[in-house]
Amino acid sequence: MSPRVDPEEYVELVLRCAEQVPRGRVTTYGVIAEVVGALLGGGGPRQVGAVMARHGGPVPWWRVVRSDGSLPPSHQDAARQAYLEEGTPLRPSGNVDLARALVRPTLAGRARPAAPGPAGRSRREA
Repeated sequence: MSPRVDPEEYVELVLRCAEQVPRGRVTTYGVIAEVVGALLGGGGPRQVGAVMARHGGPVPWWRVVRSDGSLPPSHQDAARQAYLEEGTPLRPSGNVDLARALVRPTLAGRARPAAPGPAGRSRREA
């Protein structure tokens, strides 16, 4: 993550993206990283995964998957049950069928953070 990215804002935006994914659909760690990174200028799929691991309990965490449609093995049983209840399209392997289920969250309407001001501080802090 870029040193200028506010960690609390990053967490907030990652969780907001996860909350936008409707029942029966999924997004990936990479897609969320692209959406949030386009706004804040930093972060990647691993950072999104870390946010979801630490803070994702209250959001539909099972709707955020790896780029191959899988979840870490420790979460597969709970996620599979949620997928079946929500009608999420699955492949014979048990992974989510991304061709049918993938959505891209948006953060439209979110103002871009102010550019850094003097001495590397944001204009909000200056």
